[in-house]
Amino acid sequence: MANEKTDRSAASGKGLLREEGLMPLLEHLGELRKRLIYVMIVLTAGLVLGLTVAQPAYNFLMSQPPADTLKLHTFSLWDGIGMYMKIALVIALVITLPFTAYQLWAFVKPALRPIEQRSTLKYVPFALIMFLIGLAFSYFVVFPLAFGFTRTIAQQLHLEETYGIVQYFTFLFSILIPISLLFELPLALMFLTAIRIINPQRLRKMRKLAYFILAAIGVMVTPPDFISDVLVIIPLVALYELSLFLSDIVYKKQQAADAKLAAAGEA
Repeated sequence: MANEKTDRSAASGKGLLREEGLMPLLEHLGELRKRLIYVMIVLTAGLVLGLTVAQPAYNFLMSQPPADTLKLHTFSLWDGIGMYMKIALVIALVITLPFTAYQLWAFVKPALRPIEQRSTLKYVPFALIMFLIGLAFSYFVVFPLAFGFTRTIAQQLHLEETYGIVQYFTFLFSILIPISLLFELPLALMFLTAIRIINPQRLRKMRKLAYFILAAIGVMVTPPDFISDVLVIIPLVALYELSLFLSDIVYKKQQAADAKLAAAGEA
């Protein structure tokens, strides 16, 4: 009988531990779900706003080179709507980005100390700034290179250039969005350093792999010629080195704060 009671008690204890372990997981998943719903609501609102300003945005893009020298065509009845939706989606992404960064911060906030909460919150506004810098770099530097190369190849093959509006904007945004998101790398690595997931030592060990990945991305989004590749890869590598430098600053501040807390505890 005693053994049976012990077994029941042990089984009950294990069940309780499983429930206690399961509850925090369910709470975290519920919190994550709530944050994602908030982001989707703002993204939807941004999409509505994007549709209202899609026409001025389209007029601006078409007034800039190389679009100002092109005569774009539609190949289906849905092409105009598809173009509006692509522009609206990019506008919605720009609007939603800082809010998404804030929701990410709010999700990890309970696990951070007050000093870490304050230090990571200041990264949120810079998410939009870095994205816009990446947008400008990709639009004024990378896109003209890629588009000019494709036109040169078409001319060498004696092809008649007929561009569809959907194909043009798909090509444009397939370059702009990935590079603009890559410009979030410094903030992402600083944030991960601030919440103690990574550190500069680990980033230095990953340097060769990071260079390879960035070079591969640079080659994929640029024409296959050496000059264009270099013009894109060098800024991306510099971006990683900047990320490493900023991560090192955050890490040293953490070490100094930890030493100060340890000294105060001993006193």
